[in-house]
Amino acid sequence: MIQIRVKKGESIDRPIKRLKKAMDKEGIIKQLRADRYFEKPSEKKRKKSIRARARARSLARRAALAEMMPRI
Repeated sequence: MIQIRVKKGESIDRPIKRLKKAMDKEGIIKQLRADRYFEKPSEKKRKKSIRARARARSLARRAALAEMMPRI
């Protein structure tokens, strides 16, 4: 459970910002959005596969660019 302490005399904006940052770090917001609607297991696998392929393409692109860059 995430706990954020509000310091004496502190504006409410700062603790809210810290809370949002902590929730994002824990993945709570992402999980809430994912659980908003039911998703079939096959659909989850398909999305996971698509993300993995995109990540692999991105890493391959970075590796190719790194090889093309002159070394100093």
